[in-house]
Amino acid sequence: KAGSGNISIDEAALVSRAMAGNMPAVEKLIIKYQDRIYNTILKICGNEADAAELAQDCFVKAIQALKDFRAQSSFYTWLFRIAVNNTLNFCKKNTRLNFESLSSEVDRETGKQLKDFLVDGNSLEPSELAAKKEVMGLIAKALEKLDPQQRAVIVLRDIEQMSYCEIAQTLDIEIGTVKSRIARGRKNLRDIIEAVIS
Repeated sequence: KAGSGNISIDEAALVSRAMAGNMPAVEKLIIKYQDRIYNTILKICGNEADAAELAQDCFVKAIQALKDFRAQSSFYTWLFRIAVNNTLNFCKKNTRLNFESLSSEVDRETGKQLKDFLVDGNSLEPSELAAKKEVMGLIAKALEKLDPQQRAVIVLRDIEQMSYCEIAQTLDIEIGTVKSRIARGRKNLRDIIEAVIS
């Protein structure tokens, strides 16, 4: 599960070797987290090409800053902080974002990742599955309309399953701010979706 918080002994050794300049250890850390980092960035920025570039940029920045990692948080949280903040900065500069890739990804997964918004159905009838996919498309389009900061906390909480504390560490904000952004973001999502379907 994403966001376990505690660093494993194996990972601590890997991080330690990477900090000492061991490139195979650096490569193992990149391989371990590249998919999760890319998927999180994609859900925030909504464009596959931009997400790939931002993920690469995240790892370059992480490698350059590795000597400054103090293990006050898990390596995972530290890396996500770089990725999410980098992506939010990108979003501020590029207001025209393409969410087609997000919509298609949600469809492929049949909404499994957005389980906080929907009841889970493991054995859906074709008609139910079609309806669920349609709802997922609505949610993806609604996410597109959220403020990037609200979108980020919704992605980290409801898709990446991070705790409030981990989100606060990742975004370097207070837990109270995390909770209020999530509450506002979810309300805005519901309002957007209700406006579309009403």
